[in-house]
Amino acid sequence: MYTLEKPLIKPEQKFLGRHLLLELYECDPELLAQTAPVEQILKDAAVAAGATIVQSTFHQFNPYGVSGVVVIAESHITIHTWPEHGYAAVDVFTCDFQMQMDRMEAQLVSAFRPGRHERSLLERGHLGQL
Repeated sequence: MYTLEKPLIKPEQKFLGRHLLLELYECDPELLAQTAPVEQILKDAAVAAGATIVQSTFHQFNPYGVSGVVVIAESHITIHTWPEHGYAAVDVFTCDFQMQMDRMEAQLVSAFRPGRHERSLLERGHLGQL
């Protein structure tokens, strides 16, 4: 039989994690087409938020577009870009409630310089349902 000790959860905590979704529109297509700068932007955002980087992997698509993940001790940051549309989709998931999601968002928006962006912040793993 498989057993697993449950980690300590603070009494005021109502869910296991937070999931930030960013829609970045009207970005510089040249920036979105380059793996190295996109990877560095995500790593800089992780540091700005107080996250601990474990590793990263990114892939350049042909003819264009970048997908990548920065694995952080707190969970992950992912991106996929569509340079031909000036668009990037960024997902940030964390189970660390001390991580500064607002700082991460500000860093990403500042670096990608979208003409407009949208954000959604979801609560994941509602404890009342587990």
